[in-house]
Parts: sequence; C-alpha cells; structure tokens
Amino acid sequence: MRQPLEIIDDDDAQTTAEYALVILGAAAVAGALIAWAGGTDVIKSFFNKIFQQLMGALG
Repeated sequence: MRQPLEIIDDDDAQTTAEYALVILGAAAVAGALIAWAGGTDVIKSFFNKIFQQLMGALG
C-alpha cells in the first residue's frame, strides 16, 4: 500500500489536470470559432468554393 506522502508527490494527478485544462481551452476556442462562423456566411462560402473547384477540375 502506498504511503500518504507518496500519493501527494504523485505527478499523475497534475498531468491529468493539465491535460483537462488544455482540452477546456481548445473547446473554448472551437466554440468561439463556431459562434463567429455561424453568424457569417464563411462556412457556406468555403464549401461552395471547394465544390466549384471540384466541379471545375472534373470538367
């Protein structure tokens, strides 16, 4: 069985918390980007441009 001081010195919990904070930060950035893009026609024009290029390449 591990001693209480060994558990406190364990870096696994800190690493897990750091990963969780990075994931939360990435989710916040993604949410802001989606909110911004949803209020504009950026996504629609992006996919339209890709579709037009594909259709032009296929001839």
